[in-house]
This record gives sequence, C-alpha cells and structure tokens, in this order.
Amino acid sequence: MKLGPPLLRQSLIGKFAAIVSLVLLTTIVLFAAYSISTLKNAFLLEAKDNVETLSEIILHTTHHEMLEDNRPRVYQMMDEVASHEEIEKIRLVGMDGLIYFSTNASEIGQTLAGVKKQCLSCHHGSIDNAFPPLRNDRRMLRSCGGTELLAVTTEIANKSSCYTATCHVHPGNEKVLGVLEVQGTLGKVVAEANSYRNNIVGFAILLLMVMIVCVTWLTQRLVIQPVSDLLSHARQVSRMELDHQIEVSSDDELGGLAHAFNEMTARLKQAQNEYRTLTETLEARVAERTMEIAEVNDQLLRSEKLASLGKMVAGIAHEINNPLAGILMFSDMFANDPRLDQKMREDARIIVRETIRCANIVKRLLDFSRTSIPDKQLRSLADVMNDSLRLVEHHALLNDVEIVRHYDAELPDIQFDPTQMEQVFINLLVNACQAMPHGGLLSITMDTDFTQNRLVTTIEDNGHGIPEQYLSLIFDPFFTTKSQENHGMNGTGLGLSVSYGIVRNHGGQISVESRLEQGTVFTIELPVNADLPIMAT
Repeated sequence: MKLGPPLLRQSLIGKFAAIVSLVLLTTIVLFAAYSISTLKNAFLLEAKDNVETLSEIILHTTHHEMLEDNRPRVYQMMDEVASHEEIEKIRLVGMDGLIYFSTNASEIGQTLAGVKKQCLSCHHGSIDNAFPPLRNDRRMLRSCGGTELLAVTTEIANKSSCYTATCHVHPGNEKVLGVLEVQGTLGKVVAEANSYRNNIVGFAILLLMVMIVCVTWLTQRLVIQPVSDLLSHARQVSRMELDHQIEVSSDDELGGLAHAFNEMTARLKQAQNEYRTLTETLEARVAERTMEIAEVNDQLLRSEKLASLGKMVAGIAHEINNPLAGILMFSDMFANDPRLDQKMREDARIIVRETIRCANIVKRLLDFSRTSIPDKQLRSLADVMNDSLRLVEHHALLNDVEIVRHYDAELPDIQFDPTQMEQVFINLLVNACQAMPHGGLLSITMDTDFTQNRLVTTIEDNGHGIPEQYLSLIFDPFFTTKSQENHGMNGTGLGLSVSYGIVRNHGGQISVESRLEQGTVFTIELPVNADLPIMAT
C-alpha cells in the first residue's frame, strides 16, 4: 500500500515541533512569571522604602513644631506633602484610636472603628487590612475607587524632649504617643510592572516563535529530509528498483544509515544479477540437456528400430536369396537357349534383368542388416571425397550438374574407415545429382570446427528439395522421397539409413536441412580425435 503525505500532527516534524514548543513555552512562562514576580517585589520594596523615608522626613520636619505645639503648621506641612500625586492620604492617630488629623477632613475627630463602619460598604473583603494596628507596619490596601495603595505606619516615640516639654501632658512612662500613617499610591509601580510584564510576554512570544522556526528548519534539514530520502529509497528497494543510490551529505548517524542503505542496495543488486545469470545459465543448460536427451532418445529409438529391422531383413534376405539364384540361373538359360524364338528369349532377358535387380536389393538388405565395425585409418577425408566424386562425375555430367569444392587448406587427417565413408559420400552425391535432373550446382565444403573439435563436411544442392514433414523420417529404413512419377527414378530407402549408421559408428553426426524448390544441405560432423567411442546402430 502506498502511503500518502502525513498530516502535520502525524508527521515526525509536527510531533517534534509540538513537544519542543511545549517545553519552550513552559520554560519561558515559568521564567517570565518568576521575573515579573521578582521585579514587582523589587518595585514594591522600593515604594515602601520611599514611603517610609517620607514618613521619617515628616516626623523629623514636624518634630520642632510639635514640641512647640504649633499644630496648624504641622497639619499644613502634611497637607502640602499629601498634595503630591503619589501620596493618597496622611493621618495622625492616637493610641486610643482617635484620628487627630487626616488629609481627608471627614475623618478628623473620629475613631478608627467609626471610620471602619463607614467604609464597610465600599471596601473590599478584608476591611481589617485598611486599618492597621498602632505599631510600625506596612500593608497593601485598595481604596474605594479601586486604587492600589501602600500604607506605612510609623510609631511616634515618646522621647525625653516630648514628655519634658510644657505643651505635653503625656507621662514619661508611655513609650508611644501615636502613629503616623502615610498611604502612597502604587499606580506608577503597577504601570511599570505591567509594562515590564508586557515586554516579557512579548519577548517570550517572539523568542518562542524564533525557537520554533529554528527548530523546525533544523529538524527538516537534518532529520526529516534524510529520513524522507531513506523512506523513498526503502520503497524503491521494496519494488526491486536497485539502481538508485542515496546521496550521503553528512557524517552523523543518519549519514551512516544512508551509507548502510547504499551498501545493502548494492549487494541486493549484485545478488539479483547473480541470480539472473544463474537462472539464464540454468535455463540454457536445461534446454541444452533437453535437446541432448531428445537426441539420445531419437538415436535409441532409431537404433532399436534398425536393430529389429536388421534381424528381420537378414532372415528375409537369406530366405529370398536362394530362390532368386535358381530363378536367375534358369532365366539366363532360357534367354540363351537357341531353341526358343526371339520373342520368348527377349521375355527371358527381362526376367534375368529384374531378377538381377532383386538380387541387388537383397544384397543391400544384407549389407544393411550386417553390423560392420569401421576399420579406421588415419587418412585425409578430402582425398576420399575426391575419389567419390570421380565415381559420380559421369552421373553429374549427364544431369548437367556443376561441382564446386571448398576445402580448408589446413584440414587435419582423422581416423575413419575409407570404404564406409566413400559409401556415405557416394550415396549423398548421387542423391544430390538425382535431385537436380535439369542441371544445377553441387557445392562441397570441408572445414574444421576447433571449438567442437570436429571436421565438418557439407554437401549442398539447389534441387527440388524435401518437404518439411519428411525431414524427421529421412533416415528411417525404407523411407524414400523418390518416385518414378515425380522424379523419374525409384529408391529403396536404405541408402540414407546405411549412411546414418556408418556416421554414427564413427562417433559423428549427420543432419539435413531442406526447402522446397531451393535445395538441400547434408552436414556430416566427424571427430578429429581418434579414440572416440563407437556407437552401434
């Protein structure tokens, strides 16, 4: 099954980018939260220090006026200080909770408890935080308008200069006379913290995007593309397309894997070529061996047929030979008897002629049935061919047949029986001349096939040829294509069978190729080696 392009959430780069993005996002969020919290605390600490410093300044600058009990001047100074945009409220509270002064005039003369009840409707949840106890403390508050405030309370200590002054009625054993509360606005601190937070968040988002782009590009370049190449190559290998090689562009693990893939593909290609070569070789060997087996079977069948037929022919020939001898003797006597008239003697001569022909047929049958072992001699096959041609030259001249010889100049002498091979050549040469009753060309070629270690002789004519359906029967006993009606001649069908047996007994082969009206080629192959086994017919 062919896989299509994966979805982003299913691809390796999608998964890797999602995981890396989540890790980076978590890290950046934690870092941003920590940075914002730290910076806000630093801003609050700075604001607290400023408010506390302002409280100390107010106490020091009003100390002399308070010793002189110049309260209007003290209150005026506090109003002037409270007019600053970062100061929300300043008030003096006694130890009994009575508000002696407040920049919010409505609170003067009230107690903290009373102010507390009035503010219940506007203050948020924990109203107690808006009214700190009479001691040094700092608290975060929220005004009725929702403004964040930082309230710092500073104790007004009962110093010796205070309880010895004529204006005061506080005994010396009191440690604290009251508290000074300064409430500063945190709007600027909050604005700076928010600005810093926004900057941190923006930077974090930008950093996250840059990191995602970089990680995605690096992953695509260093991981996804090599893996895609490996996947594509693996699919080609699965389809047995083994000519492709992966381009190795790195020395890392993926580069090593690509190199291993290339080696695997090369070995698969080599194994495929070896397998194909082996298959072709086996097919060729099987075909060759099949042809050899078929040829051997054909030879065995032919040998069995010839052997059986030879025994039968030998018996028939012996039985016919004796009566033919008597017929020939008495017919010859009748043909030469002067007491008979001329017409009867002519009839007797016909009997003699036909009896002689029957005797020749019987002689051929006996020759065919007789298993003859070749008397091999080291001779020149070309010389035997020339001797055979001299015996059939008159027949060739009568049929107006031209004889052409093509002999290799370096033909080796071989071991063969000259008499038997002359019989084979005469049979084939006579048949060739008879196949060209109106003249033609008889071409004889002799050459050496050193690859097969054989001497090859071809006898080719351009006569009327042999029908294709008869080629497989041409060497069978008593099979002949000659007929008086078609070619003006008769045949016994024994010449080629005898020739076949002689060639096989010499360890050779004889074959025929023919086309109608184009001619016939007989090929005889004899071994050059002298000690080849003799094959019986």
